[in-house]
Amino acid sequence: SIPVFVYILYLYVYLYLDFSFLLLNLLYSLPIGTAVSSPDPMALTTAGTQPSLGKVAGIPLPATTVDNWHQIQGFEAQSDDLLICTYPKSGTTWIQEIVDLIEQSGDVDKCQRAAIQHRHPFLECGRPSPPGVEKARAMPRPRVLRTHLPAQLLPPSFWESNCKFLYVARNVKDCLVSYYHFQRMNRTLPDPGTWDQYFETFISGKVAWGSWFEHVRGWWELRNNVRMLFLFYEDIKRDPKQEIQKVMKFMEKNLDGAVLDTIVQETTFEKMKANPMTNRSTAPKTILDQSISPFMRKGIVGDWKNHFTVAQNERFDEIYRQKMEGTSINFCTEL
Repeated sequence: SIPVFVYILYLYVYLYLDFSFLLLNLLYSLPIGTAVSSPDPMALTTAGTQPSLGKVAGIPLPATTVDNWHQIQGFEAQSDDLLICTYPKSGTTWIQEIVDLIEQSGDVDKCQRAAIQHRHPFLECGRPSPPGVEKARAMPRPRVLRTHLPAQLLPPSFWESNCKFLYVARNVKDCLVSYYHFQRMNRTLPDPGTWDQYFETFISGKVAWGSWFEHVRGWWELRNNVRMLFLFYEDIKRDPKQEIQKVMKFMEKNLDGAVLDTIVQETTFEKMKANPMTNRSTAPKTILDQSISPFMRKGIVGDWKNHFTVAQNERFDEIYRQKMEGTSINFCTEL
């Protein structure tokens, strides 16, 4: 009979070659010059249930996004596409519901046709299947799509197609707080650790989709070069009717005052938190564990004051000054 060590050696060689072929296949399918790195398997949580991040061109991204990068970069945008662009936890679901209600001329029932995450494909999402790019390709035109990608990683066809971009930015302090609680309950992202640990992770840009500072600056600097409406979370909170009118005009929709009032009412935080089509209650616990923290938690401006210590706030203000020096963008951190 064949000795046991021969079986072990055979198994080792088989697994090594299998992994090598998979890695080579991924690398050779990427655009030339795009740096891609797989997640570190040692960075998994103790329970082994929450994955670590990979990287594309130095930007941390979910592993499923990295694995599907060639397909994402090959996506073909169309001139009548509307791409909702946000850094995570900047009002993505909020602006999606506003856009959908405008698109459906204020018909609330039509906006109940599916959960919000299924109405507008998340371009770089790879889980659950099918991937976001496949869902987007199958959509009838005109399409509303969404992404968290920084501008430099967006598929080239978006710049070539002359489509529309709707960017929503949120003040970084509230964004940090919201992202921390979101990552606590999101089983597809790494465990954030304690608040103090996550504070350091965030300011160093080692979170999914990278640095808030680079993301917002990158999109802000492009706002006058493409067909883009750049909005602020805090402005929508302060005067929703005025900001929704801007979106209507951008979408070339002429809706009457009664419809506008309906859209304002249906997109309040309280309404959306109670709406199963927007509160992500349909998502399985294996993806979003809302027993840890609700998907729609507070939706306010200034919650950072309940989390930042005095020392953290002073340090963060200095980091912000350095990172955002030379840009004309201004944020409101409390209402």
